[in-house]
Amino acid sequence: MSTIVVVHGIGKQYSGANSLQGPISAALLDGLNRAGVTEVKPDSVHVAFYGHLFRSPGTAPTKGDLAYTHRDVTDPFEIELLIRWWAEAHRVEPDRVPPPAATGTSKATTPQTVQRALYALSRSRFFARAADRFLIGMLKQLRLYLTTPEVRERVQADITAAVKADTRVIVGHSLGSIVSYEALCAHPEWPVHTFVTLGSPLGIPNLVFDRLLPEPLLGNGSWPGSVRAWTNLCDRHDVVALAKRLGPLFSDGENVVRDVLIDNGWQAHAIESHLTAAETGEAISEGLRMAP
Repeated sequence: MSTIVVVHGIGKQYSGANSLQGPISAALLDGLNRAGVTEVKPDSVHVAFYGHLFRSPGTAPTKGDLAYTHRDVTDPFEIELLIRWWAEAHRVEPDRVPPPAATGTSKATTPQTVQRALYALSRSRFFARAADRFLIGMLKQLRLYLTTPEVRERVQADITAAVKADTRVIVGHSLGSIVSYEALCAHPEWPVHTFVTLGSPLGIPNLVFDRLLPEPLLGNGSWPGSVRAWTNLCDRHDVVALAKRLGPLFSDGENVVRDVLIDNGWQAHAIESHLTAAETGEAISEGLRMAP
């Protein structure tokens, strides 16, 4: 059984728990090694997989994500998030990414606006290797999880099945940080005492933070279950993690989130880059040393 559960992020629908296990466990162990921890073995790391729930059936009459174009971005949630990514990419790289249109998100409902946003993001180093269809797929997966109860329930069931009696640390990346946060809130009986979030979009107002379960109260999110230590790691260039600091948003009066900025180069959002960071290794190793 595992002591560390890693919950992956967006865009893994064509992978699986076994195919992700090797790269993720290797990267996590590298991070631990850089933090001076060498005794953890690969079989202590378990990947909680839910990506298959976003994979379209081969016989589905709907358009699959490989065929997405800018005309498929019509939902207000997706449009607003896309424009926010555009604005953040311009802030990070003003010399490469043009600023968003002055009309703002309220009027950004035309295919031309979406097309301009996708083009602008393609100029960013952050999204340089991401095709439009991949970016659109990211938008749709995040929206589906946050707005479709049956999808949320199925994802939560898969995460719940991955947590065992000896699980002490949960690491959540990207959408996986949202999934694992809600799972921890729903299961205060779990033995998990350490939570590590990587490139997390948890703090995005309106679109994410205000849609969490349980709902935030007066601008303060619920503290996740039995967790005693929560470290949030983010690259300052990460366009997906729009709110870089979670500390001001989550507290139970005694515990607060420790926000740590790291440098992942231009793979700012990649899970492997996060896991190999010494700062991530330190956060996980502190959890492993913590008494049950």
